[in-house]
Amino acid sequence: MIYAFGVELRMPFDQALEKVHAAVKDEGLGIVSEVNVQAVMRNKLQEEIRPYRILGACAPLLAKRVMEADPDAGALLPCNIIVREIGPELTGVTFMDPEAIFALSEETEVMAVGRDAKKLVEAVRDRLTGQHPVDLTRQ
Repeated sequence: MIYAFGVELRMPFDQALEKVHAAVKDEGLGIVSEVNVQAVMRNKLQEEIRPYRILGACAPLLAKRVMEADPDAGALLPCNIIVREIGPELTGVTFMDPEAIFALSEETEVMAVGRDAKKLVEAVRDRLTGQHPVDLTRQ
């Protein structure tokens, strides 16, 4: 099962992290958590790793639909986005595939939310790569 997809951005980590935050916001999502894995490894294991963040992205209305359909499916939230330094001018951005993850629930509505959430996450990815599909329904 494929549970994630991603892109590489030709820019330094800090710039890419800012760009991801902006793209998430522009698509109507919010970042509800941010884990600085690099700092955790340094503080807990005295290990130095390249910059690595786990962002928890959320669309509150979609989260509400999930929890109303199956309160335990809240364990599948939020949608995680990994931002990690590959090199000095190259950053990887990996997105959890909400459709694949929400398919763990047997509730039809939870799976439907997974499809809707995937569209939002794909829109964030497309915004990062400069691909903005034209929505003909808005014209």
